[in-house]
Amino acid sequence: SDKGFSPKFNERDGEVERRSLNGLYVVENGRPRNPVGRTGLTGRGLLGRWGPNHAADPVVTRWKRDRSGNKIAHPVTGKNILQFVAIKRRDCGEWAIPGGMVDPGEKISTTLKREFEEEALNSLQKSPEEKAELEKRLHKLFSQEHFVVYRGYVDDPRNTDNAWMETEAVNYHDETGETMDNLPLEAGDDAGIVKWVDISEKLKLYASHSYFIKLVTEKQGAHWSEDPGPECCE
Repeated sequence: SDKGFSPKFNERDGEVERRSLNGLYVVENGRPRNPVGRTGLTGRGLLGRWGPNHAADPVVTRWKRDRSGNKIAHPVTGKNILQFVAIKRRDCGEWAIPGGMVDPGEKISTTLKREFEEEALNSLQKSPEEKAELEKRLHKLFSQEHFVVYRGYVDDPRNTDNAWMETEAVNYHDETGETMDNLPLEAGDDAGIVKWVDISEKLKLYASHSYFIKLVTEKQGAHWSEDPGPECCE
């Protein structure tokens, strides 16, 4: 309703990215239309922007190991068990991937690292020296080759007819465990609790996060389900 508010939808609007990861969306009567369908809620709702709201979800993983440092395999499937850094969200109490909104003008790679530091390592409460040390250790993990798990629209409880969440979920895998083993996990920002969680289909996670985690286990060849699935036919 603000007379001075005339966003440039479907393009980069100054520092704000109003383009969708899913391509062009319809703008009707000056309001963007949710490309996936109706939600029963009009307006912007709880989201910060009309149209696409961009988030980034860093999936940081390592292999579960015993005291001697050997990988632990699942007794039924024989596949190694993967762990990821999970946070318990303060707003709804559900377990989730630590992630958050992309700041105006910020690169996705920067958001992924910043959100992980803030939510899983409580970097906002650290001294400049401690923060620099964290940065140094994380640089190796976040600058290595990574796997883009998903880019696009996400089914989020806050979506409305005119505003919706989109995310880029990226897996940073610490193959040896050396980088993450020395980092003290500490909940910060929007997180109530943070810890390493064993991955399996039994996990119940926030929004689309279970789907992202499943894609990561497939990529890493890790354990997911005890159910072998339908028997193959001759």
